[in-house]
Order: sequence, then structure tokens, then C-alpha cells
Amino acid sequence: MEPSAQTTRVSVLLPYKFDTAFTYAADEPLAPGTLVRVPLGSRVVVGAVWDDAPDMAVKVKPIAGVYAVPPLPETTRKFIDWVAGYTLARRGDVLALGLKEQLLVAPPKRAKQFAFGGADPALPGPVLSPAQEAAATALCASVWAQKFEVTLLDGVTGSGKTEVYLEAVAEALRLGRQVMVLLPEIALSIQVLERFAARFGTAPAVWHSELTPAHRRETYRAVAEGRADVVVGARSALFLPFPKLGLIVVDEEHETAFKQEDGVMYNARDMAVVRAKFCACPVVLVSATPSLESVENAAQGRYRKLDLPSRHGGASLPKTHAIDLRQAPPERGKFLSPRLLAAMRETLERGEQAMLFLNRRGYAPLTLCRKCGHRIACPHCSAWLVEHRSHARLICHHCGHTIPKPVQCPSCEAENSFVPIGPGVERIAEEVAEAFPDTGALVMASDIIVGPAQAAEAARRINAREVGIIIGTQMVAKGWHFPLLTLVGVVDADLGLAGGDLRASEHTVQMLHQVAGRAGRAGAPGQVLLQTFAPEHPVIAALLSGDLQEFLAQEAAQRRPGHWPPFGRLAALIISATDERMADQAARDLARAAPRGQGIQVLGPAPAPIALLRGRFRRRLLLKTTREIAVQPLLRDWLARVEVPRVVRVDVDIDPVSFM
Repeated sequence: MEPSAQTTRVSVLLPYKFDTAFTYAADEPLAPGTLVRVPLGSRVVVGAVWDDAPDMAVKVKPIAGVYAVPPLPETTRKFIDWVAGYTLARRGDVLALGLKEQLLVAPPKRAKQFAFGGADPALPGPVLSPAQEAAATALCASVWAQKFEVTLLDGVTGSGKTEVYLEAVAEALRLGRQVMVLLPEIALSIQVLERFAARFGTAPAVWHSELTPAHRRETYRAVAEGRADVVVGARSALFLPFPKLGLIVVDEEHETAFKQEDGVMYNARDMAVVRAKFCACPVVLVSATPSLESVENAAQGRYRKLDLPSRHGGASLPKTHAIDLRQAPPERGKFLSPRLLAAMRETLERGEQAMLFLNRRGYAPLTLCRKCGHRIACPHCSAWLVEHRSHARLICHHCGHTIPKPVQCPSCEAENSFVPIGPGVERIAEEVAEAFPDTGALVMASDIIVGPAQAAEAARRINAREVGIIIGTQMVAKGWHFPLLTLVGVVDADLGLAGGDLRASEHTVQMLHQVAGRAGRAGAPGQVLLQTFAPEHPVIAALLSGDLQEFLAQEAAQRRPGHWPPFGRLAALIISATDERMADQAARDLARAAPRGQGIQVLGPAPAPIALLRGRFRRRLLLKTTREIAVQPLLRDWLARVEVPRVVRVDVDIDPVSFM
């Protein structure tokens, strides 16, 4: 049906792989942000009226309908445009992070049970220490001023950082504003939600991938209508349509899980700062082990820094010691040293709990034929298959490819010849069960504790003393508060230090310091034992001394001369194809067209450390510049000068965190 002469033209951005908005006809003017249904080919899809000028020359189709949902706020639309420009992503792909058609289906009346809100900021909070009170007062002043400001809240583990920023949340609620709290992992939301409920009399809204469709629909509407006053969520919560956002909190701001590694590659911590700027509201970055980027921003005066240097309630920080495995090795075929086992036994005899940390899921990271040495690799990735005895399978942790453990070696045909090499948490659990047969043990890893409900049950069992020993991966490294946990043993403190990752040492210190911080958070003193073959390594030395500021100063001194982040800028091009020769050719073509100039350096091309991923051969180029050079214009010009075949994909990663 042709639009009449009385219709008006509007631009509509679609949440698909388009960078430009399309022009449609409407019977009446529609405000920017209005959510509509529009024809696209043979389909009718969701879209948002955008701020772009409509094309007056093209033939247009009429809008099919308007959703009875509040329009996307101007701050949200500007944020989407900015993220697309910064990451070099298509605007439609960025819009899709927060807008999907299923979110706009009118929910049935019974779905109102999912509507949150009604948090009472007048309820009394806990008694704060003088240091907490000073920090809370400063944060509340920022919220009351209703202006953009970035604060780094740096507090040792157990110092009560959550209680401090909850006072800022209360101030925002008193002003009738909404609050967004970002967490790196949804498992962390369990104890955070409990603290919110205790402080404000009701739980906040939550936003993450494990929600049911009905729950997501109602939460989206509650946010858009201003009924959800506090939202605790994963990184995608950044793209929810808050109409009156008054505070953003990024908890565990140093966590690499805030970086989206595929699709639109963005760092939720950094984008939260941008979101707050558009909303003219404060943002609080919270960590016991802040990233070097945030520490440097605070040092340069771009961020304000507040410190909580001691634990709350008189609790002391745990004592950390190294176990030199060269001098005190475990028994043959075992992975826990006699000294660590003795400390666990003493802890359990006192009625306290112990935690063993190993950031490696499954039973063993490598399965090898004892006769011919054949290793079982993933056919789709440059990775070994990991044995998971709990599933009776070998699994690739990169693409999910899985097979039963072979009875016969495919290389030499020997039967029952495969043996596990190295430990995963399941193998440590087996060793613990043998050493402590009468003590309940619990494995906490992302393939075992799936979703908030299972995390809540795990926390209940630990607090109810049904569990004496916790064995976990990075899932247990942060956020948890278990009063009876007094001993933390790190099975392999050297894991993560190998390889050429720019941030390997920083990330290892952060993770091990965080997991060490689970010990001794109540009255009883805590102890941390690090099993290592290199007690003299700077990372181990920093953990033993507890002087993280000195460690970060040393890291900064190493990175500054070469203009490595945060003293320079990085962007990666990841070239991939199912044909290895085409990936190589495209990488060489891009390398020949690489930008050059003062303060600009291009490294590569080279195979990515994981050179084959999900059946695609991968090559990398790394653009490094001094801090004052914007990399986006360089990248746009670079990519425009090379014709890349359609079968080759080029992904752009601005500010890469992982180099795999």
C-alpha cells in the first residue's frame, strides 16, 4: 500500500547487521526512540525511530505498528551511537544488545510478579566504620549533585565496600533516581541480592542471560517505565532503557569478564563511564585489586579515589605463605603438598572451613596415550580436549566439541592406554575425598554450578556447615563471604604466568589476591598457602608482601616506555576463514596496507595463540599507538583500503583484554 501525501517520513534503526537507519512512512510524527514494527523484505521486524534525518528521495513503505512501550531515551540512543563509533561496530548490532522483539511482547497479567521496585532508602543501614562513613558521605554527595563523576572505590577484601556503595544507592533512591549495578558474573548476584534485600527491604531487579523470557520482558518494561528502581545485572544491562538513571556501580571493576569478546567487542567497565557521562550521573568503580588503567586514571586526576585500607569489624587480613614445591613436593601422583594437607587437617579440626583454588575446570587438562604419546585434540580448535569425569566426556572449552573417552588409541590402537595429565578441580576433589573421607566437599566451577539458583544452594550448604572443603575455579575468587572459611590453598599459583599475555602478571595477582581474601573475613584469623615452583617470581612476592601498590608501580614502569596500555592505545584485527590460505592472504594484504607514522606501530600478521577456533583459521594484527592518537580513524582508513573476500571475516577489537 502506497503512503498517502499526508504521511511523514521517519528514520528507523533496526537491531540487525545494518549501520544506517531506514526511512519509513508514518501517519503522524513519531518521537525519536519510539519502538515500531516495520516491514523488512518479507518480514515485519522491530525497530526504533532514530535521530537521523530521513531520506526524502527513496520510495518508502509504511510503518506496520507502534509498540505501547516508552520510547528509548535520548541518553540511550546517544550511547548506542557512541559505542558503535568507538568499537567500529554496526549501530544495529549495538542496538540489538538491548532491544529484541521478544522483549516487547505484551506480558500476561500474571507476569507482574516479576515487577521490582519499592526499595525503602529510609530503612537503617549497618553501622559504618569512620573510613566507611567518610567514603559513603563522599559518594552520596556525588549522587546528590546529579553530575558526572568517576570514583574508584579501592578497599581491601572484607573492608565493606558493598555497604559503602549501598549508601550511595540509598541517596539515589531518595532522589527518585534509578540505579544500575554491574557484576562480572551472575553467580555473584546471590549474596549481593541478599545484602540489597537486607538494606532496602526488597530485592532489586536482575538482568542476565539465565532469566526466563517472561522475566526478561517484564524487567525490560519495568526499567523503561521507571518502576525498576535498582537493577543488578551483567554487562548487557548497560543497554537497558533507563529513563532516570542516577547512579552506576561497577563491582569488581578489574574483572576481564566485563569484556565482550565476540560480536560487538566492548568493555562494560569503560562503557559504563561513557553511559554515566551521557546521563550526567556519577559512576563508582569498585575493587580490592583495581586495574592498572583505573589506578592510572586516578593518579592523573581523571578519577577520584576513595580508600578503605582495613577490614571491617576488626577482622585482620590473612597471612600469606608460599609452599616451595621444589622442596616440599606432593606424593607421587598427587597434587597437594603435605604442608597444605596438614594445614587443612588443623583447620577442619577447629571446626572451620578450607578452600582449594585451581583455575582449571574438569578432571585433567590433557589426555595422553601412555604407549605412543598421542594427545587427544579438538578437531575444530587449537586446543586439547579436557577430561570431565563428572560427565564421562572429553570436552573442548573453546567450542564445546565433546566425545566419549576413547577405549582405543586412534594412533597406535592400544586399548585402555589413555592417562590424565595434570589436575583439574575434579581431580583435586578426588584427592581430597581420599585424604578427608569424612568431610563434605563441594566443587564450584561454571560447568557444575550453573545459574544463580545452584549458586544460592551452594552458598546455603557452605553456611550451614554441610561442607568443610570448597574446591573451586575463578567462580570462588570474589564476592563470597563465608564466615567460617579460614584457610585458602592455591593448588597452582604459577598457572597463568606462562605465555606472552601483556596482562598475565596483573591478572594473576588480582585473581589470587581476591581468592586469598575469602579467608578470615569474620573473627578467626585467616591463612593463605600458595603452592609454587617460583616463590621468587614478582607476582608471588607481591602476594606474600601484600604490597599491591608497589607491584602496580613496577608493572607501570615496564609498560610506560613502550607505550603499552594504559600509556598507549591498542587495537587488534582478527582475520579468520575456514580456508587457511585465504586467512593468510587477507592478513598479508592488510599488513601491506597498514598505517604508518610517528607514534604508530603495527605488529604481525601472526597466527593467533588459538590459531584454529570453531573451525576457523585465525591471524592477528595489532595496532599500537601513543595515547594521544585515536585509533578509530586509522582503522577505518586502513580497512577501507583493502578489499577482503566475503568468506574472510575481520573482527576489530578496540582495547583488547585477551590476546588469544
